[in-house]
Amino acid sequence: MRIGIVVNPDAGLGGRLGFKGSDGRAAEARAAGAEDRAGPRMQQTLEALKTLLSSSLNRSNVELECLGWKGRMGDVWVPSPNEKMFFTDIGETPEETSVTETSQLVKALVEAGAEAILYAGGDGTTRDIANTLESISKEAQEIPLIGVPGGVKMHSGCFATTPKAAAEVTLSFLIGDLRCAITEVMDLDEEIYQEGVWKVRMYGEAWTPSSPRFMQGAKEQVERTSETDTIEGLANHVQTLLQDQPDLMVIWGSGGTLRRMGDFCGEELTLLGIDILGPVENGKRQLFSDLNEQQLLKTISHHVDEKGEQRPCLLLLSPMGGQGFLIGRGNLQLSPEVLRMIGIDNILGVATPAKLIGLSAVRIDTGEVELDQVFQAKRFIKILQGFRTTRLIRIEEA
Repeated sequence: MRIGIVVNPDAGLGGRLGFKGSDGRAAEARAAGAEDRAGPRMQQTLEALKTLLSSSLNRSNVELECLGWKGRMGDVWVPSPNEKMFFTDIGETPEETSVTETSQLVKALVEAGAEAILYAGGDGTTRDIANTLESISKEAQEIPLIGVPGGVKMHSGCFATTPKAAAEVTLSFLIGDLRCAITEVMDLDEEIYQEGVWKVRMYGEAWTPSSPRFMQGAKEQVERTSETDTIEGLANHVQTLLQDQPDLMVIWGSGGTLRRMGDFCGEELTLLGIDILGPVENGKRQLFSDLNEQQLLKTISHHVDEKGEQRPCLLLLSPMGGQGFLIGRGNLQLSPEVLRMIGIDNILGVATPAKLIGLSAVRIDTGEVELDQVFQAKRFIKILQGFRTTRLIRIEEA
């Protein structure tokens, strides 16, 4: 079977730097020290897939031919070939890459007979691929997409939950265990966002293997407007903690729920960023806004007592509606290093009861397999759903 490989080498570069996307800012991100994200995560997927193809799980004894370009959009991230998986180059990655090159690669893959496309990137990459397929033909538009989460924001339903899950989905698709279904191609409305409004909209549709366990699904589009009292109760709970513990540092995750809570707490929080409300000093708390990974590490590392021991801190995270991700979608500033410094026992999920109705578990994708396993060993995480009202919710296995 033939599967096309597409890597957007610039996707996800700005995540830890606090960029809200990497479009047009790749050079800036690299100059600031950003490291590849999409490519290494594609590599994780293909390494796992290579192992699966050689295991007993490959019941149909399928052989996989990966099609793609030489270079950083393709074979750089493909493991060495074996009898079950090999790579065929159909071109070469240009020195400069953009949406144009992504479109050219997708067209080349269709011409070469790709039966599915495995890609690494974010929502922008998904839109580029889906738009290209639609421009080719109706038949091309039905080529299934399997997304390896490698961008800053991933709201579309084509993405697997983790690189390992992408390998599981690909194998199941290859041996015929998964049927394909239409899902939504979603992305942040950039024009409205420039006005300070966070709204995710639907830009199209794509076919993808249907796997509720391993595919994340599309982010909910509907914004509930009747939860003011609940949001105020959540905010009052946090205010009580702040009043009772002057030494407490609160790290605010991104999203509309937390931003609205901040309004009730008298703090103007960043919609898509990570903010820190420091401890009481000289009678007041200082707000550090829209921090990147290095700024988070620096600020949290200074939150210690005379003995050098960490003072109390709390990380508030709201799960993404419709997907359930607490970590790994839109908050890449919370790197494994930052999470370890905070401590996983100091994380509190925050969600309204309405959001929890459709949420049987939360998902964690830190970008580091070992840390993901630490979270999964914990099995449950505490979710605040009202004033002094919490519940435990299961952490989904990768």
